Amino acid sequence: MEFKDAEEGKTSVVLQENGEENNEIERSKVGIMRALVEREDPSAKEVDDFMIRRFLRARDLDIEKASTLFLKYLSWKQSFVPNGYISPSEIRNQFEDNKVCMQGLDKKGRPIVVSFGGRHNPSKGSLEDFKRFVVFTLDKICAKMPRGEEKFVAIGDLQGWGYTNSDIRGYLASLSILQDCYPERLGKLFIVHSPYIFMTAWKVIYPFIDSITKKKIVFVEKKKLKSTLLQDIDESQLPDIYGGKMPLVPIQDC
Repeated sequence: MEFKDAEEGKTSVVLQENGEENNEIERSKVGIMRALVEREDPSAKEVDDFMIRRFLRARDLDIEKASTLFLKYLSWKQSFVPNGYISPSEIRNQFEDNKVCMQGLDKKGRPIVVSFGGRHNPSKGSLEDFKRFVVFTLDKICAKMPRGEEKFVAIGDLQGWGYTNSDIRGYLASLSILQDCYPERLGKLFIVHSPYIFMTAWKVIYPFIDSITKKKIVFVEKKKLKSTLLQDIDESQLPDIYGGKMPLVPIQDC
């Protein structure tokens, strides 16, 4: 028994040392990448090291790939969000059905956002409107993150989803924005109330999801809905529509 405790102690020390070594490697690479991207685009000086680290992690700490992705992001931000933010007045048609709501934190302190696929009508507004809505939503979520937290948890609720709600172009556009412009922000995605017909759209979308994001997606059985969500979310923070105690708030009112 004493031997086991000693070995556990050694393992703990090794894990700690490995963690410190990995952190040092990340810090070093953040510094190198910052110098590279600032030379290419001076506006990179305005972002913090956490953002650079997220882009690095999204590309397995490959400085060249992460820098390319980051510079592409800066160019996109300057053209698509020239004012630095999306004004609600630009996308009022996207708020009508309250298709995205937010409230509460999971057990790790990550904000919880709920997207209702059955409330999305692609005929309301253009693809550009929807993309602006996605950016508005992600910025809102990030602004609600507690200090020290960088990720959020999402629940994709497909209750009532049908072909009139299907929006492959919109899904691919939002996926591109999430993966390329807000990398390492998604902590976990629960897909609930998924109808069989949704799998037709899913088969089209799935190949475009990167390997890191795929590992964060969980399809939840209806009979295990509450118990599955409670593994990650305390009942006091769980949305009331899933048996919790937290009322949802439309994203535009958060």
